[in-house]
Amino acid sequence: MPLADLTLDQWRSFDLPTARRVAEEAAGSVNGRVTLIGTTEHLGAPLHHVRIERDEQEFALIPGGPVSLGFDLDGWQPTPQQTADYAESLAQGFGHGPDLRAHLAQVLSPRRSVVLATVLMAAEDEDLTESPADMPAVLAARGLRMPSSDEWEHACGAGAETLFRWGDDCPLDRIPYGDSTGPQNQLSAFGLRIAYDTYRTELTSDATAVHGGDGGESVCGGYGRMLAWLPLATANRNPSMAEFVYGPDGEDVDDCSTRAVLTL
Repeated sequence: MPLADLTLDQWRSFDLPTARRVAEEAAGSVNGRVTLIGTTEHLGAPLHHVRIERDEQEFALIPGGPVSLGFDLDGWQPTPQQTADYAESLAQGFGHGPDLRAHLAQVLSPRRSVVLATVLMAAEDEDLTESPADMPAVLAARGLRMPSSDEWEHACGAGAETLFRWGDDCPLDRIPYGDSTGPQNQLSAFGLRIAYDTYRTELTSDATAVHGGDGGESVCGGYGRMLAWLPLATANRNPSMAEFVYGPDGEDVDDCSTRAVLTL
């Protein structure tokens, strides 16, 4: 079976020796080397995570296949604290819609099923060195590409159906910026440092979406604590920020980054 056809369900069924063999095969196919293979508890079952180094850059193995993405608003209920915090933001003139559910409908991608290829994705995002329009060529010169929005979302959530990659809740006694103890500082289930800083804005091949942060807009604007955490939500595509980044003033935006993908 080609490595690109490996599914998440198959990957989850492997014992550690089999996962190690597949990891070594993936590393050999890109002239890299396995630097880490471990196992963590995720969604009630073990999940292996792999790091592969190539050209002094570390990549995580992201198994694909049929996967579910987006957020199911109909099956979600905000906590009383989340509802109250959003109401405070709304009173200050922030938010989209009369309640938190209406706001999320504007910024999150809908629940859907897609089929993705297995890829290697950079464990860390990297700053843009050119304009968003020119970054695909920059990465292509290194044998890499930008991820699609679907690939980014899958890499972040690893099959989790919750609002954030760590769950539906977030610490509402503080904002994420400057918080060294919050859940955003943990690596994702696939071993990525992702959706960790609202000042970071990750770009993909989809010019209608940005991920993992909003350039600090929500923090600097004093939007409220729930709205300050939401840029880190797995399915948040932040369409207004995407419109700004890819608009005429976008080249002046700081803290934009992307996450390189190595195709298997």
